[in-house]
Amino acid sequence: MSNLLDLIVAGLATGAIYALVAVGFTLLWQTSQTINFAQGEFVMLPAFLMLAVMHLGAPFWLAILVGIVLSALLLGLAFKMLLVDPMLRHGVLPLAIATMALAIAIKEAVKQFFSAEASPFPSIVPAGDVSILGRAISLQSLGVLAVAILAVVGLTTLLNRTSLGHQMQAAAQNPTVARIIGVPVERMILLTFLINAVLVALASLLITPIYLAKFSSGEVLGQAAFIAAIVGGFNQVRGAIAGGLLIGVVDNLAAAYVSTQYRAAVPMILLIMMILFRPQGLLGRAEERTV
Repeated sequence: MSNLLDLIVAGLATGAIYALVAVGFTLLWQTSQTINFAQGEFVMLPAFLMLAVMHLGAPFWLAILVGIVLSALLLGLAFKMLLVDPMLRHGVLPLAIATMALAIAIKEAVKQFFSAEASPFPSIVPAGDVSILGRAISLQSLGVLAVAILAVVGLTTLLNRTSLGHQMQAAAQNPTVARIIGVPVERMILLTFLINAVLVALASLLITPIYLAKFSSGEVLGQAAFIAAIVGGFNQVRGAIAGGLLIGVVDNLAAAYVSTQYRAAVPMILLIMMILFRPQGLLGRAEERTV
């Protein structure tokens, strides 16, 4: 029972990180019809940016700030202006292929200019265990879960309780009408890209101390978050959150009770079942599109 509790808490912590990345998938799709297949590499890159700043002699807290700012500029502003805007004019499929190419380019650039070996990364949460109801629970798992929950709560509050969030939702739901009523749609879309960049930087900060800084880690993270977004509902932020938590727990339990070799197959089976029986996802809404 104690082991099961540990697995669930660790799964929720990992799933909360998947949720942050999956929310980014959802936001970009809702506002600009962008499916970013480089999202996993976007999570991997900020950790190396922070390590590079630390190698210059900067303290960890300053490296975090610089890493987040660089992520916003490179993975938010530059990504939208230099890749999404030009490619989206040619359709969603060319843009998707371009993001796949970007993922390969980022991975190979990190491998070439940083390191091909896994590097340790400091944690913002101290190591150790804390006793809850007589059970020893990893402090790092609880800290990661708490930070991720705070980020998700902050984002949902921004989207649902503020004028800025309402404008972002209006721009996502009907850009034409939003422009008529005075919503700066392009600015709202750019803000969405910047929010996604901050989310992936935060996810990188939380997950890299657990899995180390590796140039290849983006593949697994991107796949897990993409599955989470589809399972939860690709057109709903709350669906992405639920999908991330579910995939994190299922993946952890599969590794413990099924097989570490086939743990990746269990979320894939869940994805296939969801596409077959509820294609809109757990909390998503069905959409009709004319051809």
